[in-house]
Amino acid sequence: MKSTVFVAAIASASANEWDNFKNTYGKVFNGPDHEEEHRQVYLSNMRYVASINAQNLPYKLGENQFSDLTQQQYRVAAGLGWMPAPEEGSMALLSTHVHSGEELADSVDWRTMGAVTPIKDQGQCGSCWSFGTTGGIEGQWQIATGQLKSLSEQQLVDCAGFPNMGCSGGNPQFAVGYESKHAVASESSYPYQAKKGSCQTSFQTAIPSGGVTGYNKVGGLFGANKNDMMSAVQQQPVSIAIQADQQSFQSYQSGVLTANCGTQLDHAVLAVGYGTENGQDYWLVKNSWGTSWGDAGYIKIGSDTNQCGVLNQAGYPSVTGSVAV
Repeated sequence: MKSTVFVAAIASASANEWDNFKNTYGKVFNGPDHEEEHRQVYLSNMRYVASINAQNLPYKLGENQFSDLTQQQYRVAAGLGWMPAPEEGSMALLSTHVHSGEELADSVDWRTMGAVTPIKDQGQCGSCWSFGTTGGIEGQWQIATGQLKSLSEQQLVDCAGFPNMGCSGGNPQFAVGYESKHAVASESSYPYQAKKGSCQTSFQTAIPSGGVTGYNKVGGLFGANKNDMMSAVQQQPVSIAIQADQQSFQSYQSGVLTANCGTQLDHAVLAVGYGTENGQDYWLVKNSWGTSWGDAGYIKIGSDTNQCGVLNQAGYPSVTGSVAV
C-alpha cells in the first residue's frame, strides 16, 4: 500500500512539474502523442540534471526552454551555426593578439563598464555568428566613443554574403569584413526576425561606414593560451567559438562549467570578462538564447583548461571613433 502511494505521489509531482514547465515556456504540442514524447524527454533530462547536481560539482544544471528536447532537437532549436572561415579569400587580419608580458587584472567584467548590451535571443535560427559579431563591435564602439549602441544582427543575416549563410551558419571574421565596408544599422531600425530576408538599405545608421576597420585574431597559429585571452579580454569583449551541443551546456544554470563540454566548435558567443568563483577560474560568456537560459543568459566557463574550445577561435574587431556622429 505504501509503495502504491509513493509511486502515485511521484507521478503527481512529475505531472505538476511538467505542467509548470509547459506554462513557463509556452510549450504547445501537436497532439497527445507528441506531448508524451516531449514529456518523457523532459523527465529523462531532469533525472540527468539531478544526477549531476548531486555530485557537488562547481556548476549546477537546471530547467530551461530546452529541457524537453533531445540532444539533436536541442542542436536545431539553439541555432548552433558557427562555421570555420575558409582559408581561400579570408579577410586579412589587422593583427594577432598575444600576451606581451603586461600585467593582467585579477578579474574583468565589461558589463560593469557599460560595454555590453542586454541579453538577446536568436531563436531557432543558426545566426549565432551575427550575435558574436555585433557583441564584439558594440563593445569596441563603446570603449572608443563612450556610446553603447545595440547593433542589428538582422542586417548581417540578410546582407553579409558567403561564406555567411543567414540562419544556416556563418563566421564572425567574415561578418566583421562586411561591417568594415558598410554602415552598421541600429537594432531598433533593422530589428531581428530569426529568419533570412532581403537586404534592406533604409535604416538608422548606428556606426557610419569606415567605423569598423578590421579584425584581430587572439593567439597564434594553433589558437590562444590563457594569458593571451586574458590580455585580450581585459582590453575589450572578445568573440569566441565554442562547442555548445552537449547536455551540460544545454542545461547549464549557474557556477563554473568545468567538464562535459568538448572542443568541436559549433556556436559563436562573446567573452565579456573573467574572474574566479569558489577557487575556479572562469571566462564570463554572453550567450544569445534569452535570459531564461543559463545564469540570466550568461555562462561561466572554466579557464584552467581549454574548456568548450574557448581558446581555439577567438578574435575582436577594431573600430575608429573618428567617424562617430
